[in-house]
Amino acid sequence: MKSDVTTVEEYINLIPEDRKEAIITLRKLILDNLPEGYEETMTWGMICYEIPLSTFPDTYNKKPLMYAALANQKNNMAVYLTDMYLDGSLEEFQKAYKATGKKLDMGKSCIRFKKLEDLPLDFIAKQIASTPVEKCIENYTKLRK
Repeated sequence: MKSDVTTVEEYINLIPEDRKEAIITLRKLILDNLPEGYEETMTWGMICYEIPLSTFPDTYNKKPLMYAALANQKNNMAVYLTDMYLDGSLEEFQKAYKATGKKLDMGKSCIRFKKLEDLPLDFIAKQIASTPVEKCIENYTKLRK
């Protein structure tokens, strides 16, 4: 669902009822586990959790550095976890995810799901909580060099 809305509340209000509770629940899980310093915004047509430019302005595209995101899409919902690309832990992440017993339906930095029960919520919470802002910036800076 590509959206031009400017607030998270507007975005959530546009989500079909059969998906709304999953997005609301996952948003709460993210907010409850998000390290200090990240901000929740509406960017790229989805709910994003990013490092504001006031904290780290030196990004390749001059946009805030996205750490995670949550989206309602045409055929599924998705949670984006970009840090696994920044710190080089993609393979480790995939193995750990599969060890949860849940099926991994992964795109480029996103985990697609049809219903909340498809996700290992404790695992997602741990991933969200795993990287403080300073470490995310460090990972990004190393990757850009």
